[in-house]
Parts: sequence; structure tokens; C-alpha cells
Amino acid sequence: MEKALLSRISKFKKQIATMFSKINEYDRICVFRHNKPDYDAFGTQLALVEFIKTNFKNKEVIYVGDDHVSLTGKCFPKMMNVKDEWFKKPFLAIIVDLSNLDRVADERCKKSEYMIKIDHHPLVEKFADLEIVDDTMVAAGEFLAAMLLTSKYKVTKECAAYLWKAIVGDSGRFLYQETTAFTFSIAQKLMETGIDAHQIYAEMYNEKISDLEVRKFILQNYKVTKHGVAYYILKDEDLKKFNLMPVQGKDNINLFSHIEGINAWISCTEDKSEDKWRISLRSADKPINEVAAKYGGGGHAFASGCKVKDLKTFMKLIEDLDKLF
Repeated sequence: MEKALLSRISKFKKQIATMFSKINEYDRICVFRHNKPDYDAFGTQLALVEFIKTNFKNKEVIYVGDDHVSLTGKCFPKMMNVKDEWFKKPFLAIIVDLSNLDRVADERCKKSEYMIKIDHHPLVEKFADLEIVDDTMVAAGEFLAAMLLTSKYKVTKECAAYLWKAIVGDSGRFLYQETTAFTFSIAQKLMETGIDAHQIYAEMYNEKISDLEVRKFILQNYKVTKHGVAYYILKDEDLKKFNLMPVQGKDNINLFSHIEGINAWISCTEDKSEDKWRISLRSADKPINEVAAKYGGGGHAFASGCKVKDLKTFMKLIEDLDKLF
């Protein structure tokens, strides 16, 4: 198994060595990720923080970004509140799970003396001094886990638990098409650290009765096109009714996965704060990222996203997807 892990990331050997060298070099390190975080963003960010603190003593390591309405406090700690003064001295910035810099959760990364990017999205923009990107990985957490597990350094149970959440979250509990045998080999190595997967799943997926009410509303109001594109719409009034934030609109998108006759499933959520509609797209076996790109978005082949200005534009997107299938 060690050989398989090493073989998979061998082409990144020099980049990974440079990353560890830079971590050694800098006494002050800040770990960043994208805004409106998900399991992968949170998990990868906090796993790296835990790893550096464990293996590189006497480093000042901080992490910043926006909190999440439901994941913060449930699965992850609150983000640190760091004053601007901290960023006036030289520091190393490591940014995870981010393809384009305009989505970074804290723009103070631009003040860094040296910047490293660790990502698994298709390359959109080069913005870091050192870019370590593999878009064949199901999660940024999977990529980071491969780097850490094959290094000479220690991966603690706490670090492994964060990586597990990252991988499980972005792979849909190992159900998404991008999940590979390599993913399971990483999972095995993380389990061997002594993590309690049952407890982690409880933290991630325990729900309230109010969550069932949201699901009931979606199941009563979804639509399916002639060629199997399922979609649901959550307007601002619906979000207020169920006490939801726009970022939570896509939480039930996978209700429509593994349903015979459904080829793609889409969530559309109104975001008054941006005067936009947030769109998440998923597909069973046909790439849909080009459709997302047509509307200013992008992402993985079978999991993408974008934003549109109104419902009329959203319905054009649905038409395009229906033609695709």
C-alpha cells in the first residue's frame, strides 16, 4: 500500500519537498481556504494546522476564514479572529481547496511573503508561488492526506479525523464517481490512526426534525425535465420559512442521486445578499462542468456550480442540461 501511495504522488515529489522546506523556513504560517466552506475546505485547512503544530514545534500557526451556519461548532471549531497587525510581518500562506483567488475567504493572504496552493480542482488560475494541484483527487483532503501519510512526519488521530471529514464530505460518503481504490487506501491509513468513524459520522450527519420539513418541501416541489434533469428552487421566502442560509440550499441536492431516470440533479437558491441565484449541479455519468462554465461557473466534471442573475437565466441553464442528455 505504501508503494501505491508513493507512486500516485511521485510526480509531486519536488513540490512537496519544497512545501515542507518552506514550512521549516517560516516561523509564522497562516492556512487559508475558500469562502462559504464545506467539509473539504474546513477539514483540509484544520488538518494542515494540526499537522504543522504537531511536527514543527515553535511555529506560530493560525487559520482564518468565515464560519459556517451549521458546520461550525458541530464538526469544526470557530475560525480565529486575527487582527490586521499580525499580517504586517513576514509569513507563509498556505491556501487549500481553492482554484481561483477571488473565492479566498480572507484576502490578507495577498500580504504573504510566500504562497502555496494545494488543490484538487481543474486548474483555473495560477496565483501562488508554489502550486500543488491534482484534479484527479476526489477531495483536497485526499491529496493532503497522501502527502502527509507518505512523509516522515506524524499524522495524529486529530489530524486524521479532519482529513476523514474532508474526504467523506467531498466524496459523498465514497459514493461519487471520482472515488477510486486510492481513496479507500487513504481511508484505511486514516483509520489505522485510531479515529472513531462512527462518532465522526454522527457529528457530520445527525439531523433534526426541522431538516425533514425542508426535505418534505423539496420533494413536494421538485421538477424533472423530459430527459431526466431534476431540479428544485428555494426562494428567499422559503429560506426564511425554514430558517436557512443560502449556502444551505444545496444540502439536499443528493436526494435525487441514484434515482432511475434522473441523469442530473440541480439546486437553485436565492441569495439576496448577492442579488444572485446560487446553482449547484450534479451528474451521474455525463460531464456537466461545461454547462456551468457557460454561466460563469465551473468545477469538477460531475459536480459543478455557478451563479445566475434570475430564474429566467436558470431555466435556460436547465434547457441546456436537458439538451445535453
